Amino acid sequence: MRNRLPAGDIREAGRALAERALDMPELAAGRTVAAYVSVGAEPATFPLLEALRARGVRVLLPALLPDNDLDWGEYTGPDSVRRVEHGGKMALFEPSGARLGPDAVTAADVVLLPGLAVDARGMRLGRGGGSYDRVLARLERAGARARLVVLLYDTEVVARVPAEAHDRPVHAVVTPSGVRRFPDS
Repeated sequence: MRNRLPAGDIREAGRALAERALDMPELAAGRTVAAYVSVGAEPATFPLLEALRARGVRVLLPALLPDNDLDWGEYTGPDSVRRVEHGGKMALFEPSGARLGPDAVTAADVVLLPGLAVDARGMRLGRGGGSYDRVLARLERAGARARLVVLLYDTEVVARVPAEAHDRPVHAVVTPSGVRRFPDS
């Protein structure tokens, strides 16, 4: 469904998503937020990244490593990201500055996660590369208490997604029409 969305709808969803997310107490109080730059038809994240930066929030962005783990760098504005091709399979927008290491994410108060869907239990369906599964495991090992928030379109909040033993529920999902919290996570 995402691939059929007009560019204007993607931009508008990004603006609405940013408004909803910025009203969340977790983001209002967060000093460091791990986020990502949307690609393709994902809900646009630049409006949210810019609003967080304008609030003085330290924003971390991922950089994909050869083993599918994620390193992190700081977002300081649109000029601080560059398009990076990964093996001809995909292109991502990654931080162009200094790398902080995979453990930098453990300092985040909130981790914004990409996904394809989230269900009524708060289980997130990712793209299958395992990058964010590693991030979530790293947070757990470090005893980090980051709030986990998925950014999706309204139609991507579904009754159930497949889950494996290592999957962990998120705390909330933000869509253009609102925020849904998952109390058991």
